[in-house]
Amino acid sequence: MHDLLNFLRARNAEDNHAYAYVAHTFGAEALLDSHLPMLDLIDLLARDYNTVDSTDSRKAGLTYTIRVLAQAYAEHPDYRQE
Repeated sequence: MHDLLNFLRARNAEDNHAYAYVAHTFGAEALLDSHLPMLDLIDLLARDYNTVDSTDSRKAGLTYTIRVLAQAYAEHPDYRQE
């Protein structure tokens, strides 16, 4: 799971850099309907995963959520199904 979290956070960082480039190039108005809030929430889940105790009943749901969100990057060359 550690590798998956690192992978997901790296993809979010790449996406954030892409959005920053667009904002710098075309102005902030170009990002009015951006996915930046969603990227921040996904990163929050990835960070919170490490702080949730393994006996917490929410851990299984959080694990499932992170796995599903990571599937959005299934075409990325660093994505590994396992």
